[in-house]
Amino acid sequence: MRSLHSAIESSTNALLKVLITHSHAVKSGTIADIYIANNILNGYSRNQQFGLAHKLFDKMLNRDTVSWNTMIAGYVNCGNFGIAWEFLRNMRRSGFELDGYTFGSILKGIAGSHQWDIGEEVHSMIIKMGYAGNVYSGSALLDMYAKCERVEEAYVVFEHMPERNTVSWNALIAGFVQVGDRRTAFWLFGCMEKDAVKPDDGTIAPLLTLLDDSEFYWTTMQIHGKITKLGLEFSNTVCNAIITSYSECGSIENAKKVFDRSFDTRDVVTWNSMLAAYLIHGKEGLAFNIFMDMQWLGFEPDIYSYTSIVSACFEEAHKNLGQSLHGLIIKRGLEQSVPIANALIAMYLKSINKSMEEALHIFECLEMKDKVSWNSILTGLSQFGLSEDALKFFVHMRYVAVEIDHYTLSAVIRSCSDLATLQLGQQVHVLALKSGLESNEFVASSLIFMYAKCGIIEDARKSFEENPNDSPITWNSLIFGYAQHGLGYIALDIFFEMEKRKVKLDHITFVAVLTACSHIGLVEQGCELLKSMESNYGITPRMEHYACAVDLYGRAGRLNEAKALIETMPFEPDAIVWKTFLGACRACGNIELASQVASRLLDLEPEEHCTYVLLSDMYGYLRRWDEKASVKRLMKERGVKKVPGWSWIEIKNQVHAFKAEDRLHPNCGEIYFVLGGLMDEISRDFVANSHVLMCDLDHNLDAYCDFYADAFPSL
Repeated sequence: MRSLHSAIESSTNALLKVLITHSHAVKSGTIADIYIANNILNGYSRNQQFGLAHKLFDKMLNRDTVSWNTMIAGYVNCGNFGIAWEFLRNMRRSGFELDGYTFGSILKGIAGSHQWDIGEEVHSMIIKMGYAGNVYSGSALLDMYAKCERVEEAYVVFEHMPERNTVSWNALIAGFVQVGDRRTAFWLFGCMEKDAVKPDDGTIAPLLTLLDDSEFYWTTMQIHGKITKLGLEFSNTVCNAIITSYSECGSIENAKKVFDRSFDTRDVVTWNSMLAAYLIHGKEGLAFNIFMDMQWLGFEPDIYSYTSIVSACFEEAHKNLGQSLHGLIIKRGLEQSVPIANALIAMYLKSINKSMEEALHIFECLEMKDKVSWNSILTGLSQFGLSEDALKFFVHMRYVAVEIDHYTLSAVIRSCSDLATLQLGQQVHVLALKSGLESNEFVASSLIFMYAKCGIIEDARKSFEENPNDSPITWNSLIFGYAQHGLGYIALDIFFEMEKRKVKLDHITFVAVLTACSHIGLVEQGCELLKSMESNYGITPRMEHYACAVDLYGRAGRLNEAKALIETMPFEPDAIVWKTFLGACRACGNIELASQVASRLLDLEPEEHCTYVLLSDMYGYLRRWDEKASVKRLMKERGVKKVPGWSWIEIKNQVHAFKAEDRLHPNCGEIYFVLGGLMDEISRDFVANSHVLMCDLDHNLDAYCDFYADAFPSL
């Protein structure tokens, strides 16, 4: 914070000096001197005091190219390209000749706004006015094309430059780095050295960003050697980039060595690079130490530092640290920083002890909210099963005109799925079409899931076929859809088609296909898939895959094999696995094994009501009343209450929810009146039908006796 205060103080002093200079020039009459006026104009422009700059510019009787260039450069530097472009056009209309500085500034603005079509227009001006050979204009033109990702045009400009310097080479290399063309970028690096142009930090740092995988470890080592040879190892930019590169190539040890050697030249970015490296490698404890050390050594964490370290506080082990960081953020007065607030919201939503209340409190206290803030809360509500609240929140988002994106639509469609609100889901589908987001893999996947959940598998298939099918996300959703509809063979066909088309399979694909096998009783095929996951597909089975396999055996009544699988799992089974096994025990009526499993579950999740209810129901079914009473008593002692099941119906886009003997609905009087009438009608029909059935039974019995007497007269 001290550095921020000193920057503000320095800026204030600079502006004060310009104002004093302007005042003296007016009093002494020297303001008419174009050199003095341009210097004052430049001072206002550098301090972004464009109101004062405009007033001075308009009053200047004698303007020159420098005056115009100063205004153009000022607006470009503050990111207002539109006004800078208008100044250039007025400059030409006023008869002033554009020079290399004019073109350099305006091309910088074009590069920043990515308006390469205007860049082509300026390129034409440069050629017409004979500035094609100017090194300053040529480098700016090259940089513009490169930053607009028009690397072919950038290369053509580069080829025609009469002089090439380090800036020219760096701009071209950075352009190919930006588009991810690793091969060309490194080829240019080699050509640069052959051309006897010495690389600098602006050459090396961008190249290092391309070395982001373990396969590039040796290349990173070679570049590191080149850095040492060039004497760039103490350059902040290069040092920070090499730390990140080593980390992403899998060598946290080398990243730490570089960090340790940079003791005298570290900046905040260096600390952040090492902090990020530890987090990438799952070393949260060391990341917390780095965060503390940087402050102890006098480095003030920035927004990136806080957002990174907060993101590490999802695990149970770091829950208290997350809360401490929240307190530190409030103490430092940073709670209104949108990126930091968003990180805190995500932390509370993703932590083991999820806290929707804390997340909502941060959101409501945030004065300026961005799209990420809104989407985080919407997604949280949807994932917490608060689907009705999520839909209300979405309506509020639309009311305050927050821009919607694929995260918004995915979350709200998922909420429609959970509530089976088909009509509302279809309306959101239309909104996705209007927004042009229906082909996004997450939106398409949510639509497939929604239609399948609402019972319309045909529309789920249609949504799948109308969108690009190169992502496993949409394929997985379709496999799940068919599996849940009991159409396991079609689900398996989709899996094999997915494999045939070489769509990348992931761990969710195998959850989906194992679910399909379970629902149609393909035990052997499902088990074979589980065994071949790692050897054939390179995917290590997770807890959820074993839970599917337990369900597979359980549905087939093969409890012993399910039990053996649990015992041979490479990790301790979690509550989901035991719940799946308990369900299988109940289905097979094995009360003894069910009691053992329930005992484990009650130790793991003593507050979960489902285990008590399931075990109690089994004892009741077998008329073992003492055991049933014992379970009820234990439930009461622990303060566990049965959560009632809910049913809901959608009428005219409004969801009506009910539970057994519910009296909370505003129209409950009318509902129970109609329900009573229906029950009376059912009773009357039952009595009438019973009388008919008895008459038919008497008639059939007489006919049977007559037939029996005729067939066996001796009896």
